[in-house]
Amino acid sequence: MLIKDVVQYLGEWAPQAYAESYDNVGLLVGNPLNKITGVLVSLDCTEAVVAEAVQKGCNLIVSHHPIIFKGIKSLTGANYVERTVMMAIKNDVSLYAIHTNLDSITTGVNHRIASLLGLMNLKILKPKIDILRKLTYYTPTADAEKVRLAVFEAGAGVIAHYSDCSFNIDGTGTYTPGAGSDPYEGKVGVPSIAAEVRTEVLLPAYLEGRVIDAMKRAHPYEEVAYYLSSLANENQYVGSGMVGELAGEVDELSFLEFTKKTMAAGVVKYTAFRNKPVKSVAICGGSGSFLLGDAISAGADVFITGDFKYHEFFDAESKIVIADIGHYESEQFTINLIAEKLSEKFSNFATRLTEVNTNPIHYL
Repeated sequence: MLIKDVVQYLGEWAPQAYAESYDNVGLLVGNPLNKITGVLVSLDCTEAVVAEAVQKGCNLIVSHHPIIFKGIKSLTGANYVERTVMMAIKNDVSLYAIHTNLDSITTGVNHRIASLLGLMNLKILKPKIDILRKLTYYTPTADAEKVRLAVFEAGAGVIAHYSDCSFNIDGTGTYTPGAGSDPYEGKVGVPSIAAEVRTEVLLPAYLEGRVIDAMKRAHPYEEVAYYLSSLANENQYVGSGMVGELAGEVDELSFLEFTKKTMAAGVVKYTAFRNKPVKSVAICGGSGSFLLGDAISAGADVFITGDFKYHEFFDAESKIVIADIGHYESEQFTINLIAEKLSEKFSNFATRLTEVNTNPIHYL
């Protein structure tokens, strides 16, 4: 088993294209053709985590947070980032980061938080836009099914929990083959007509090259008539944060006490209670203050996240209860999620959870 096999699998689960533009995800250090001896999963990648990987015989670290976030212009060991990268290279340990792309999918970080808190009827809090494409193409009627199967195999035609989705219209195409052409039907210089099917399929933007290539390879025409459209539609299954509902209403204090215990939080910083029962809850692992407006618009009673700044708490304006449980605390169970996903797929190498607590914050 090679490192590239794990990289491909994780990329299919949480596509790198779904990461935020400022992020740095994927294989950051190492040769993808190296054989895997073991995988260590961590929230952060530090010198201590690399040392642990070496001690446990793991030559791949999969971390949620990328160790290389900003550009590195030198490797002199001047800070923990450079020292960690140097240590990984010296010990032939590969580093892979699965960050905001894992935040953005429905089975990712926020889903794990929602599951721990017992939330139901989950929805993405802020769906991404401009990540869908519509492909329209024309095929001779006899070949329509073959080409459809090819584009489906390449990843098109998936809508939520449905696959092989397409819309098809029968029609008539006209054309006149020119000099130098090699028409599928008809003769050079003679106007022709053909029974054709117009097919429309949706696809993720990051797969457009693969889907178009599959369509062309399966298509019988020398020149394929098609066009690709960008869609302004929200993708309801990809985006930031989540919102869901509790099985029943609970009072605010009881819910925050439950959250603190369940999420193993050292402290919960929260805004004034509204003296209303809690039913709808918005969540965002890590730093989620940018989603406060979305949480309010969604009608959430409480918004659970981390890294709110002092003045940002004022923005609750009695419309919602902000509950800041800490960045590390909100994401710490992500390593279990990643390890479970890898263990489901791969059984020929060990997947281990780090025993290093990488939280840089301590509480009295």
